[in-house]
Amino acid sequence: MCLGIPGRIVAVTDAARMMALAEVSGVRREVNVACILDGPAEDLVGEWALIHVGFAMARIDADEAAKTLQALQDLGEAQEAAEAMAEGAKALEGQG
Repeated sequence: MCLGIPGRIVAVTDAARMMALAEVSGVRREVNVACILDGPAEDLVGEWALIHVGFAMARIDADEAAKTLQALQDLGEAQEAAEAMAEGAKALEGQG
């Protein structure tokens, strides 16, 4: 299974190499946009895409990006809560 994280294309860094700068949760990194390029690379600026290991894999709309980012945030919070509960259980076991 692979996980694509929503990112917004903020700039084209090298149109000839099909490279662009994507912002993912406040972090910017260069990604290859060959999979989503269907016209001039500059047309991608402002578009949302699913980013996976340095590649923009698919275009998505802003609503889908927001929903996916919220789901990922919720999963992270659930993981933190589960880890806290496990630590609490370990502490209780050590008292008995």
